[in-house]
Amino acid sequence: MAETPKCSCGSNEKSRIIFPCAGQANTGQLTNLAALQLTEEGYGSIACVALLATGAENLIKNAKNVQEVVVLDGCPMQCAKKIAEAQGVPVGQHLVMTGLGIVKGPSKNYTDDDVETIVSACWKGEGRMKPADTTEKKSGGKTSGCGCGCGGSC
Repeated sequence: MAETPKCSCGSNEKSRIIFPCAGQANTGQLTNLAALQLTEEGYGSIACVALLATGAENLIKNAKNVQEVVVLDGCPMQCAKKIAEAQGVPVGQHLVMTGLGIVKGPSKNYTDDDVETIVSACWKGEGRMKPADTTEKKSGGKTSGCGCGCGGSC
């Protein structure tokens, strides 16, 4: 099977920022562990939700310019999602650990299987809030045959 050629502009590579809530309960700690593993696997890059909450301009700018922002919240309080929204950062994928069947408890109350549950859910696109393809948004409605969103400039 032939490999799909990459656009010379490099824009067809999926770029994601992952914001874990990293709360004190096991479910919050799991968001951080999963975000670290997802970063190692090439799914996206982990970023600090606390820094986002401070209004860090470069982080907000970067988060608004990636193809997808992934937010991992530990519980129904959805602190990380609220922080992203308060900074005007559009959330493309949002997972709540308790919604994945993980019971909130003490901070060390988790297993490797819990981490895998979260990582797998991300790779499967669970919690996706909008279409993953933001080509039209990024290119102002122009598209080219390569589908990268460069508007035909590559």
